[in-house]
Amino acid sequence: MKDRKIERRSFLKLTAAAAIAPSVLTTTIKLAGAQEKKKLYKALIINMLPGKLSDAEKFRLAKKCGFDGIEAKPMKDLKAAAEQAKIAREEGTPIHSLLYGWWPPFTNRDPKVVGKSIESMQNALRCAHVMGADAVLLVPTRVTEDFSYQDAYKWSQEYVSRLIPTAEETGVVVAVENVWNKFLLSPIEFARYLDELNSRWVKAYFDVGNVIIYGHAHHWIRTLGKRLVKIHLKDFKRGGYQWKNLLDGDVNWPQVRKALDEVGYNGYMTAELGGGGEDHLTDIAKRIDRFIAMK
Repeated sequence: MKDRKIERRSFLKLTAAAAIAPSVLTTTIKLAGAQEKKKLYKALIINMLPGKLSDAEKFRLAKKCGFDGIEAKPMKDLKAAAEQAKIAREEGTPIHSLLYGWWPPFTNRDPKVVGKSIESMQNALRCAHVMGADAVLLVPTRVTEDFSYQDAYKWSQEYVSRLIPTAEETGVVVAVENVWNKFLLSPIEFARYLDELNSRWVKAYFDVGNVIIYGHAHHWIRTLGKRLVKIHLKDFKRGGYQWKNLLDGDVNWPQVRKALDEVGYNGYMTAELGGGGEDHLTDIAKRIDRFIAMK
């Protein structure tokens, strides 16, 4: 499906403005890579912050609680997106990634539905660019009784490959996440899936807690290695099948910390937990600090 061109002028205008923002450039340089010292930054999903607050109040609270960045949602209005990102930077919590997720779904046999999904994700990549974010989280498919594993694998790779030109144009990575979608059930398969796409613009958004029911997070980190672009933090208890606060479940956090160092991961780790007020969010930030301090 061809990209829409009617918004291209406004998109380029906004991207030019974003490109000259010093704080955006600083963030990009910090996260760019190989010559930087290993550094881990704490972030949270924007929906974890109290909904009654204004954007400025939300980001100010996040900073006060000890967070360094925000994972936000894509916005159709690029001017509004750029403004939200500006506020976040001013409050000291830049928006580092966007959470697209899996809706509209890529798992559909109707080309019109898939076309809409691809277009929505392309718009999310453009939105991320004007916000100064360097990745958009994508769940590319899911396996169902009526949609086989083989079809999910083949079709999702085809659809993701159609996103690569926009990812390259915007400089924003398509970050494929592991979720409970009955797909990419081993780290070896996840790595192969990405390697077959053969693009620096498609990488792994690894969720530490999502693999605990059938694996060990540190194994996945070591296997994915340089394919990692973002990390989600949450914890899970196998006994009782329950989500837990960070450090309270079955994730082997010392091994996860060690694995991140071994693969040279730099960048944001985003808490994906229930939201709350200042005390709750401060506690989460302190738990991440305890994790970062593990050696």
